[in-house]
Amino acid sequence: MTITEKRKIGDIGEDNAVQYLIYKGYTILDRNYLRKWGELDIVAEKGGIYYFVEVKTKVSNFYIQKGDWHRPEDNIHKEKVRRLRRVIQTYLNEKGQSIEVEWEFSAITVVLKRGSHDLYKLEHLENLII
Repeated sequence: MTITEKRKIGDIGEDNAVQYLIYKGYTILDRNYLRKWGELDIVAEKGGIYYFVEVKTKVSNFYIQKGDWHRPEDNIHKEKVRRLRRVIQTYLNEKGQSIEVEWEFSAITVVLKRGSHDLYKLEHLENLII
Protein backbone atom coordinates (compact mmCIF):
# COMPACT_ATOMS: atom_id res chain seq x y z
CA MET A 1 0.00 0.00 0.00
CA THR A 2 1.42 3.36 -1.01
CA ILE A 3 1.26 6.14 1.53
CA THR A 4 0.08 9.39 -0.04
CA GLU A 5 1.88 12.70 0.42
CA LYS A 6 -1.21 14.00 2.26
CA ARG A 7 -1.00 11.08 4.71
CA LYS A 8 2.74 11.65 5.26
CA ILE A 9 2.11 15.31 6.04
CA GLY A 10 -0.75 14.37 8.38
CA ASP A 11 1.47 11.88 10.20
CA ILE A 12 4.20 14.50 10.66
CA GLY A 13 1.62 16.91 12.06
CA GLU A 14 0.24 14.29 14.44
CA ASP A 15 3.74 13.33 15.59
CA ASN A 16 4.43 16.99 16.41
CA ALA A 17 1.11 17.24 18.26
CA VAL A 18 1.87 14.11 20.31
CA GLN A 19 5.31 15.45 21.26
CA TYR A 20 3.71 18.75 22.32
CA LEU A 21 1.03 17.02 24.44
CA ILE A 22 3.58 14.77 26.18
CA TYR A 23 5.74 17.84 26.90
CA LYS A 24 2.65 19.49 28.45
CA GLY A 25 2.05 16.50 30.75
CA TYR A 26 -0.65 14.59 28.88
CA THR A 27 -0.65 10.80 28.64
CA ILE A 28 -1.44 9.52 25.16
CA LEU A 29 -4.10 6.78 25.34
CA ASP A 30 -4.81 6.21 21.64
CA ARG A 31 -3.90 7.45 18.18
CA ASN A 32 -5.91 7.10 15.00
CA TYR A 33 -8.90 5.42 16.63
CA LEU A 34 -10.89 4.55 13.52
CA ARG A 35 -14.49 3.51 13.02
CA LYS A 36 -16.64 3.55 9.86
CA TRP A 37 -18.23 6.84 10.93
CA GLY A 38 -15.12 8.74 12.01
CA GLU A 39 -11.63 8.88 13.42
CA LEU A 40 -10.05 10.34 16.52
CA ASP A 41 -6.53 11.55 15.83
CA ILE A 42 -5.36 11.57 19.46
CA VAL A 43 -6.97 10.54 22.73
CA ALA A 44 -5.08 11.81 25.74
CA GLU A 45 -5.59 12.04 29.49
CA LYS A 46 -4.45 14.57 32.05
CA GLY A 47 -5.74 15.02 35.58
CA GLY A 48 -8.50 12.46 35.11
CA ILE A 49 -9.94 14.29 32.10
CA TYR A 50 -10.07 12.71 28.66
CA TYR A 51 -8.97 14.93 25.77
CA PHE A 52 -10.06 14.19 22.21
CA VAL A 53 -7.67 16.05 19.94
CA GLU A 54 -8.20 16.73 16.25
CA VAL A 55 -4.98 17.55 14.41
CA LYS A 56 -5.03 19.71 11.28
CA THR A 57 -1.80 20.16 9.34
CA LYS A 58 -0.90 22.53 6.55
CA VAL A 59 2.29 23.04 4.57
CA SER A 60 3.09 26.68 3.88
CA ASN A 61 5.82 29.18 3.23
CA PHE A 62 7.34 31.13 6.14
CA TYR A 63 5.03 34.01 5.38
CA ILE A 64 1.40 34.28 4.46
CA GLN A 65 1.15 34.59 0.72
CA LYS A 66 -1.33 37.01 -0.74
CA GLY A 67 -4.56 35.09 -1.10
CA ASP A 68 -3.42 32.25 1.23
CA TRP A 69 -5.84 32.84 4.09
CA HIS A 70 -6.78 29.19 4.58
CA ARG A 71 -6.12 28.12 8.16
CA PRO A 72 -5.77 24.46 9.18
CA GLU A 73 -8.70 24.73 11.62
CA ASP A 74 -11.00 25.76 8.74
CA ASN A 75 -11.19 22.03 7.92
CA ILE A 76 -13.15 21.33 11.11
CA HIS A 77 -16.51 21.83 9.45
CA LYS A 78 -20.08 20.95 10.47
CA GLU A 79 -20.00 17.40 9.02
CA LYS A 80 -16.62 16.70 10.65
CA VAL A 81 -17.99 17.85 14.03
CA ARG A 82 -21.03 15.55 13.64
CA ARG A 83 -18.73 12.57 12.96
CA LEU A 84 -16.46 13.52 15.87
CA ARG A 85 -19.38 13.58 18.32
CA ARG A 86 -20.40 10.09 17.25
CA VAL A 87 -16.92 8.57 17.38
CA ILE A 88 -16.20 10.16 20.79
CA GLN A 89 -19.36 8.53 22.16
CA THR A 90 -18.33 5.22 20.59
CA TYR A 91 -14.88 5.48 22.14
CA LEU A 92 -16.29 6.15 25.61
CA ASN A 93 -18.78 3.28 25.30
CA GLU A 94 -16.16 0.80 24.03
CA LYS A 95 -13.68 1.69 26.75
CA GLY A 96 -16.34 1.10 29.40
CA GLN A 97 -16.40 4.70 30.52
CA SER A 98 -19.52 6.25 31.90
CA ILE A 99 -21.20 8.96 29.88
CA GLU A 100 -20.55 11.03 33.01
CA VAL A 101 -16.77 10.97 32.42
CA GLU A 102 -15.26 14.43 32.07
CA TRP A 103 -13.86 15.10 28.62
CA GLU A 104 -12.90 17.94 26.35
CA PHE A 105 -12.44 18.40 22.65
CA SER A 106 -9.54 20.41 21.32
CA ALA A 107 -7.65 20.92 18.09
CA ILE A 108 -3.98 21.28 17.39
CA THR A 109 -3.09 23.10 14.22
CA VAL A 110 0.31 22.47 12.72
CA VAL A 111 1.97 24.47 9.97
CA LEU A 112 4.98 22.83 8.34
CA LYS A 113 7.62 24.59 6.27
CA ARG A 114 7.27 23.97 2.57
CA GLY A 115 10.05 21.72 1.27
CA SER A 116 11.56 20.51 4.53
CA HIS A 117 8.30 19.74 6.42
CA ASP A 118 9.95 21.07 9.59
CA LEU A 119 7.63 22.54 12.20
CA TYR A 120 6.90 26.21 11.59
CA LYS A 121 3.98 26.80 13.96
CA LEU A 122 1.85 24.75 16.36
CA GLU A 123 -1.24 26.07 18.11
CA HIS A 124 -3.40 24.28 20.68
CA LEU A 125 -7.04 25.38 20.55
CA GLU A 126 -8.43 24.08 23.82
CA ASN A 127 -11.90 23.22 25.14
CA LEU A 128 -13.78 23.70 21.88
CA ILE A 129 -17.53 23.24 21.78
CA ILE A 130 -18.72 20.54 19.41
